[in-house]
Amino acid sequence: MLTLSQHIDQILGILLALFLSSLIGLERQARGKSAGLRTDAIVGMTSALLMVVSKYGFNDVLAADLVRVDPSRVAAQIVSGIGFLGAGIILTRSGAVRGLTTAATVWETAGIGMACGAGLWIAGTAVTLMHFIVVFALTPLSRHIGPHAPRRPNTIVLELVFDPGQGVMRRVLSVMTDSKWRVSEVRSDTEGKRGHAFIETTTADRVALPALIATISDLPGIYSVEEADPHGAD
Repeated sequence: MLTLSQHIDQILGILLALFLSSLIGLERQARGKSAGLRTDAIVGMTSALLMVVSKYGFNDVLAADLVRVDPSRVAAQIVSGIGFLGAGIILTRSGAVRGLTTAATVWETAGIGMACGAGLWIAGTAVTLMHFIVVFALTPLSRHIGPHAPRRPNTIVLELVFDPGQGVMRRVLSVMTDSKWRVSEVRSDTEGKRGHAFIETTTADRVALPALIATISDLPGIYSVEEADPHGAD
């Protein structure tokens, strides 16, 4: 039989896991992530409960002198189960992977819950503090490293000749916006049978310019599109 102090320690461990995982969940929720407060709180609390069950749940049915149980087996199963949950959070759209950090956070929350359930309260609290150091201190730093580093934008001017009676410019601007091109100025002349326009845009990657020109050229009502001299278009 477990003593009252053991029961209190178990409940306190589960409550601590709930509190710490809720803090992480609030951070995810504030960022609008799919796995937020409720998900992280439940994962942390349940992981702590399973660790308590692993440590104490079988004492009344096992003979301590005859049977030896490996309590780490339950912990291993928690990690495996969280893997399936994390896989459901990760999404791939148009070649871009989304949800990796949130999936890792769910895994982290499970680890914090396991630590609290195992009685490693200081370790669980320390990792929670480290989580906030990572997301608030390292996130701004990561934006300036590697492929996420900002590059100096280039000014590009596109010269278009088009049919002014088909709403061509609206479709052109829609294509550019959907392709993440920032339009800073549009000058057009729609008098006559053919319209003439200059579109000034900025980009950090000129490599995508040929694809943009090809896409615009395929639009109905476009007669020609080419890059113009930014200084000669004034």
